[in-house]
Amino acid sequence: MKHCSVQVRGLLTREELDRYNALMDVGHYLEDQSRHDLAYTVQKEIDYLVQPAIERLKEKSRQRDRDTEEYLRKKSEME
Repeated sequence: MKHCSVQVRGLLTREELDRYNALMDVGHYLEDQSRHDLAYTVQKEIDYLVQPAIERLKEKSRQRDRDTEEYLRKKSEME
């Protein structure tokens, strides 16, 4: 099972994080049982689950870019 990034996990809601952890446990169990066909299905569910957090991370990045642009604009106006 592949984990999502720490940044993405940090943006999961409590409910999403609980579900993520439970799915990871199930996926690891299935891998230990050599049921990679089922583990693949669980991994796809995890990938689907983290998509909203990935979008939240992207939005934070876009907001940071807008804030930086605004700061630089104001700074150049003061000069």
